[in-house]
Amino acid sequence: MQTHLQVQGMSCAGCASRIEKVIQRVSGVNECNVNFALSRATVTYNPHATTVDNIQQAVAKAGYQASLLVEENVGDTEQTVRTARQKELNQKVIVGAIASSFLVFGSMPMMTGLHIPFIPMWLHNPWLQLIISLPVMTWCGKDFFNGAWKSLKHRTADMNTLVALGTGSAYLYSLWVTFFVDFFRDRGLSSDVYYEAAVVIITLILFGRLLENRARGKTSEAIRKLIGLQAKTARVIRGDRELDLPIQDVTVGDIILVRPGEKIPVDGTIISGNSTVDEAAITGESMPVQKQVGDEAIGATINKMGSFKFKASRIGKDTVLAQIVKLVQDAQGSKAPIQKLADRVTAWFVPTVMTIALITFTIWFISTQNITFALVAMVSVLIIACPCALGLATPTSIMVGTGKGAENGILIKGAESLETAHKLQAIVLDKTGTITKGKPSVTDYITVNGIAEGNEIDLLSLAAAVEKSSEHPLGQAIAEYAREQGIKSFPEVTNFEAIAGMGVEGKVMEKWVRIGTKRWFQQLGIDTEIFSDRARKWESEAKTTAWIAVDGKVEGLLAIADALKPSSIEAIHTLRKMGLEVVMMTGDNLKTAEAIAKETGIRRIFAEVKPDQKAEKVRELQAEGKTVAMVGDGINDAPALARADVGIAIGTGTDVAISASDITLISGDLHGIVTAIQLSRATMKNIRQNLFFAYIYNVVLIPIAAGILYPVFGLLLNPAIAGAAMALSSVSVVTNALRLRNFSVKL
Repeated sequence: MQTHLQVQGMSCAGCASRIEKVIQRVSGVNECNVNFALSRATVTYNPHATTVDNIQQAVAKAGYQASLLVEENVGDTEQTVRTARQKELNQKVIVGAIASSFLVFGSMPMMTGLHIPFIPMWLHNPWLQLIISLPVMTWCGKDFFNGAWKSLKHRTADMNTLVALGTGSAYLYSLWVTFFVDFFRDRGLSSDVYYEAAVVIITLILFGRLLENRARGKTSEAIRKLIGLQAKTARVIRGDRELDLPIQDVTVGDIILVRPGEKIPVDGTIISGNSTVDEAAITGESMPVQKQVGDEAIGATINKMGSFKFKASRIGKDTVLAQIVKLVQDAQGSKAPIQKLADRVTAWFVPTVMTIALITFTIWFISTQNITFALVAMVSVLIIACPCALGLATPTSIMVGTGKGAENGILIKGAESLETAHKLQAIVLDKTGTITKGKPSVTDYITVNGIAEGNEIDLLSLAAAVEKSSEHPLGQAIAEYAREQGIKSFPEVTNFEAIAGMGVEGKVMEKWVRIGTKRWFQQLGIDTEIFSDRARKWESEAKTTAWIAVDGKVEGLLAIADALKPSSIEAIHTLRKMGLEVVMMTGDNLKTAEAIAKETGIRRIFAEVKPDQKAEKVRELQAEGKTVAMVGDGINDAPALARADVGIAIGTGTDVAISASDITLISGDLHGIVTAIQLSRATMKNIRQNLFFAYIYNVVLIPIAAGILYPVFGLLLNPAIAGAAMALSSVSVVTNALRLRNFSVKL
């Protein structure tokens, strides 16, 4: 069983790591992932061995708060928590900024070594500075010291430890000087105080957290947008009455009326009427989709033109929208393999920094005999080294990347799938329902003059009228083609008969109409020579031919095939341009497969593959050393989807295929594969940039803070500047991750 907890009190990646370990130690917990960027814990546990209460109690003992997230309210809960945190940070930053202004202004003579006439000396009075700094240290900076105390109790160290040690050292030293000033003066030591350094550092770090909290709120924008798509009310027909009911009151089986311009409230099946529906928000499909009786209506999509009634089939958490929201939330809360590196570094980072700080103090104190100088260097090292940037580097990019995928109709189940997708070398495409539409349709149509006034529409109308009565898929394809050509109604048919394996016949408008195979026509003595060459050509392209005869004479020929999806050729071309090997897999015969491959530009084919052999074909490609994605839509594709390094399901396919996949393309458009891979590459590039910024920042600035430049250039980093730089590092990582919101596909 899995549950989501909103965790309060986390201030850095070290907190997240500690909570993760605490929860994993609870008996019955199988897996735990704590996302610092989301302030959320995702816990998988055995309900027979433990409870959510036990997990919450363990978190509470560690010094944090964990509240249960209800799926329907998750967006509101996170937003409420983040808003409250933002308000608190605003207040603390204002108080800190006011105190910092007084202290820095009053300390200017000491910091510059100059007499500044317009600054009264009483502003530099240590007792006054102590009073001004007290609210900042006890209220504004309270979380740092509480966090450090929690870490100490659990024998660990985190970012709070560094800040508490740094500012606490400066503050305690200043208290010592304030209360025992004669002790320093009698020994010829400097009696300067550093209240302003402690206060400014805390204020700057809080300001950095304020900016970071605001930026992190934007990373969850995709979730809020999705939740905001949900309609608030539905017009439900119960008996003879039309009722406008809250969405929560709709039940499965309700008949719902949707008028032009309204949102479809829940999922269901259209029972009367027709319309065009804008499904862009859910599927990413830019063009409105035609809907008629029997078609599925998806909740949160927008009805454009006509009115229709539909029967509700899925409500609440079972709707497509709710499932999308849950998938995106799970993906945003998951960890990518690359994050394990950052987690390992964070684990030893803080103890290492504390050791460096202690060594820095010792070296400078021994070499200069100046405790103030040594203290400043030590405080700068403690303050500037912050693991927050490392902790934010991966999850913020994952959050934005998976959210961007959802906006484009691509559901990514986890961070691992997103990471693996950028390494793909081969894409295996199932033919039927993936490259093709998955149902027969008319691809070509020719006639000879001779029916009525020679009007081709008349001939098509006669043929469709007969086929409309047929249950055969090819017959349905001909009837559908006639509708697409603008024929809205068909003449009456009498004496209809279907001849198995041959075709259909019937009397329409006093004419005897037959549609069927060449072999049947030859048996009936109908001359087929007129279209023989054309028929051979179409059959060489793996198309099925349907001959039309009226009153014993051939009048037309149709070619029927499982037509390509409009996007297939362009998408396959783009995948090949991206350096990927595209392979087609099908159970059809080699001739049919080769015809499709020639049309789409695919060079490698697995034909006549039985359902139980598909996974083995994926394994063959993997044995060649390739990272393989499998794209399919049917139940028989599920084993291959699971076997592939990345399984990509066509969302218009079966639930079994979707559940076995790592990525789902809601619209079924193959351009979604291109988008998913390009998004994966962009996200991984963004993560590497974030990790580079975080690592290089510490590698370069910790030695400078320790005073490595002082012997040559006389440069020693001011602790306040170190605090500003530390805050800037976290903000820069989150800001860089937010650039992914501008991602667009390159075709």
